[in-house]
Amino acid sequence: MLYRKNIKPLCAYCTRAGQIDNVKMICPKRGIVSVEGSCKRFRYDPLKRVPPRPKPKSVEEFKPEDFLL
Repeated sequence: MLYRKNIKPLCAYCTRAGQIDNVKMICPKRGIVSVEGSCKRFRYDPLKRVPPRPKPKSVEEFKPEDFLL
């Protein structure tokens, strides 16, 4: 999931861009850009992407057998 090929190109995930604040990035090619911006020089950096948190499981989903050793 983290290394999938169809990542939407965003400056927030680019190896070239550095974060200024939550809304702006600094790019050596385009200067100050939006986090949602992108260009043809996009290079994906998987370490910049924060995956969504997994949905917590409900207590009703477990059975008593799940807690036995």
